[in-house]
Amino acid sequence: MTASILVVDDEPAIQDILTWALSAEGYRVATAGNGEEALARVEEEEFDIIVTDIVMPGIDGLEVLERSRVLNPRAAVIVMTAYAALETAIAALRRGASDYLEKPFSVDLLKERVQRLLQYRETIWKDRLVQRAMQPRAVGHSLVGESDAIRSLREQINLAARTPSNVLITGESGVGKELVAHAVHDEGVRHDAAFVAINCGAIPEALLESQLFGHLRGAFTTAVQANQGLFVAASQGTLFLDEIGEMPLPLQVKLLRVIEDKCVLPVGGTKAVPVDTRIIASTNRDLEREVEAGRFREDLFYRLNVVHLVVPPLRDRRGDIPVLVDHLVDRLNTKLGTHCLGVERDALWSLIGRPWKGNVRELENVLERAIVLGGSDLISLRDLSAEPVTGQGSPPQDLRGAVRRFERQHLKEVLATTQSDKRKAARMLGISLASLYRKLRGEEDEAPPAFSK
Repeated sequence: MTASILVVDDEPAIQDILTWALSAEGYRVATAGNGEEALARVEEEEFDIIVTDIVMPGIDGLEVLERSRVLNPRAAVIVMTAYAALETAIAALRRGASDYLEKPFSVDLLKERVQRLLQYRETIWKDRLVQRAMQPRAVGHSLVGESDAIRSLREQINLAARTPSNVLITGESGVGKELVAHAVHDEGVRHDAAFVAINCGAIPEALLESQLFGHLRGAFTTAVQANQGLFVAASQGTLFLDEIGEMPLPLQVKLLRVIEDKCVLPVGGTKAVPVDTRIIASTNRDLEREVEAGRFREDLFYRLNVVHLVVPPLRDRRGDIPVLVDHLVDRLNTKLGTHCLGVERDALWSLIGRPWKGNVRELENVLERAIVLGGSDLISLRDLSAEPVTGQGSPPQDLRGAVRRFERQHLKEVLATTQSDKRKAARMLGISLASLYRKLRGEEDEAPPAFSK
């Protein structure tokens, strides 16, 4: 991916020279003639590196440095100064600059410093990917519920955990496939070894290969040091390949070879490294259809699909929602530092009746929003309704129109929850049945009828 660089200098000639030199190296270069313009650019766009002069009229380079670190904390900053004063450089470094250059300097020196910073950032990012993949999971992750579907899934997990066989976990987004993977690992003989997770759809193909299989120093431009790879890191343990359906076909071939040979060949290497790693993969795709469409290798599918665990969607186990809500509220209290006691009865009935297309993840988001915006000890039906109201057209500008629109949307949601049982809806809303009919008639005066009487 092409690095982007912002050059900030009040002298157009210097802007032109640096732009020419850096563009010749393949970088995408933007310029700014003063501090105000530079900060405006940083607000609009993310840069990998900012090269800024220190002495400029108005906002100087040190202020650009400080404020850009807030606006774009990922950017490395190189400051330029015409003053050979060590104090100036030290001040810049103390405020967060990554490097400095004394004018006059050669463009070759600038290219060298830029390349070094980019390589350093790449190395740090890769290390963080490994650390994040290997970090222990948060306390409280468990399969919650007593429905038949969850009981059956627990039994299958217990059976799968006793063997070293590869496992394929399928289910919709947000159902908790990673929790299932953790459960298989935690209850198995490898529970004392590492559980390493990586999202195959979130990392570019070239970097994914390096992360999985490792690389030797100098294997490619930014490989300033060797990387053992996640297969080696998870040896004797479990490697969780999340979103395996997103893995590119060329990498599928290499993964298949690792499964068959039980060894990995690092990028740039000629000697295979033995590994003993259990693979658990997950996907929300139908891999059999992906195989038929030619997007997933059939031989790899059968290698992964030794034990198949299906995680049911939340709408198929609505009886688990009350205990799941209690579990999530406790977890959110720990995360947010709040003291929510739970959910009121009417609000709980509303939660049970929702379609939950986003499954448990959506439920957790709804509860977090209600806790943050509600601010009371118990989550009420009104707290749950304090969600963005979607609809066609722009929102009304006057307060009365906005209230009517919100009320109309809320009535629709509650009636949908009760399957158009108006008596039950009235009880949930805390109003009389007559009031509900009046509100519905008022809605019908403004729009075509949404519900039958």
